[in-house]
Amino acid sequence: MKILRKLWDWLKELSGLSELIYSLFAIVFALLIGAILIYLSGHDALDAYYYLFTGAFGNTYNLAQTILKSIPLIFTGLAVAIGFQAGLFNIGIEGQLYWGAFTTAVVAVSLPGLSGFILIPIALLAGALAGGIWGAFPGYLKAKTGAHEVITTIMLNYVGILATTFLLKNFFKAPGPVDQTRTIPTQARIPELIPNTRLTWAFVIGIGVILLIRYLFSNTSLGYDLQAVGANTSAAEYAGISVPRITVLTMTISGAVAALAGGTIVLGVLNRFITNFSPGYGFTGIAVAVLGRNRPEGVLAAALLFGALDAGKVSMQLFTDIPGDLITVVQGLVILLVAAPSFIRLFSSLFGRGRELIASE
Repeated sequence: MKILRKLWDWLKELSGLSELIYSLFAIVFALLIGAILIYLSGHDALDAYYYLFTGAFGNTYNLAQTILKSIPLIFTGLAVAIGFQAGLFNIGIEGQLYWGAFTTAVVAVSLPGLSGFILIPIALLAGALAGGIWGAFPGYLKAKTGAHEVITTIMLNYVGILATTFLLKNFFKAPGPVDQTRTIPTQARIPELIPNTRLTWAFVIGIGVILLIRYLFSNTSLGYDLQAVGANTSAAEYAGISVPRITVLTMTISGAVAALAGGTIVLGVLNRFITNFSPGYGFTGIAVAVLGRNRPEGVLAAALLFGALDAGKVSMQLFTDIPGDLITVVQGLVILLVAAPSFIRLFSSLFGRGRELIASE
């Protein structure tokens, strides 16, 4: 038995190594295709990639910007991955993120007398609670009525964004033409990790959440139940697992993690809540989760890759005069080729579920 167990562990490690090798190969292949496109557009591909690399990793400041841009994607990618692990497609990350950011800002502004040691955790936890509750709604609808989470979460995105805008404009707006809250107290701001870079300890918080979710998946009965439901709902029910309970809990946890993306942006970057502040972190989180194979450590690597591409393209466009659209194409190629196997598995799974529903009707 011990020999078989060691053989099984070795095969699992080999599988993970093959995925890593494939991902590296896909990145190189995508960059080669991108180089051809850059050359055909009349630009020097070597110069372009040189500035892409130096813009992301060339010095301490650029490296800090890469990490800074990856922080929201760590939380949103992890939130999507949590849902995927239970067989749920949470596309409502954007709305949950807005509730987290709004609630975090309101709590921070409302409690200026507290020290930062107390105020920062309270504000972030309040935001996580708001995002968790917002995520629990589609989870409850799924569990009780069978409403598909893709539809409900997409709809609740718009409701969440517009609801926070309404509350801000009518109750919490600071004087002036911009729709934003008052500036949060100085002690409520997350300290910088590297001075003069805007990179804060939010990155460390993100690493902590990754380790926590990793522990949840690997070492707790809840994590086992969550993954069992995602693997086979019927088998999980037969084993005595309450699928409705896991559905609601999963969406709640996913929403709370998504809300931390908004909360850390408010306390670490913007220092206030501003309407329409997100460029689409919630939707980008879907690609991050798929790219990271829905694993916490994979999400971290994928978020850093996205951060590097985002930080590097600024330098690439500035020094090579390459059109921004072409840079976006290169980014898309990297994402598409690395994530291709996971996308195929995801759509195959969704297509299979759709055929089962049609057959049952």
